[in-house]
Amino acid sequence: MEGLEGKCGWCLGSKLYERYHDQEWGKPLRDEQQMFEFLLLETFQAGLSWITVLRKRESFREVFHGFEVDRVAAMNEDEIQAALENPAIIRNQAKIRAAVHNAQCVQRMHESGTTLVEFFWNYVNGEPICNQWQSLKELPASTPLAEQISKDLKKLGFKFVGPTVVYAHMQATGMVNDHLLHCPAR
Repeated sequence: MEGLEGKCGWCLGSKLYERYHDQEWGKPLRDEQQMFEFLLLETFQAGLSWITVLRKRESFREVFHGFEVDRVAAMNEDEIQAALENPAIIRNQAKIRAAVHNAQCVQRMHESGTTLVEFFWNYVNGEPICNQWQSLKELPASTPLAEQISKDLKKLGFKFVGPTVVYAHMQATGMVNDHLLHCPAR
């Protein structure tokens, strides 16, 4: 099913998912802290469904200090162990440690004079890519651009940023508008 009233069908069946679809997904995002939030959350999604992450978002926000880059980068071993014991988030040790590591990578970006927002949006010259999909079957899991961004992030030391994670991040932050043509959120 493509969607009722024209909405993208993937969000149907959950008010939380529909609200996310209608209010956030695909909307151009240019706030540094929110950009980091989505990157962190997307890394936790790897191998899971986005609704799983979305349901735990508030708990992630608590554990990861409101997604403040400097606070996440400074998380100590006690905080990491507490996160590993917190059933309200996804307790994957490699991903939790990657979140701290990736925050440190963002700090290095800042020290070199760029932001995460600038890093990502420079790939699309500051303008969203507006795809013209008629059906959910047409949406790719990744693209050559996502593959390039993934490679560049890995060169900067980022972890859990494969092409599928990067493309999901691009969609979530509005770098790519993948709402179906008939979707009112487009």
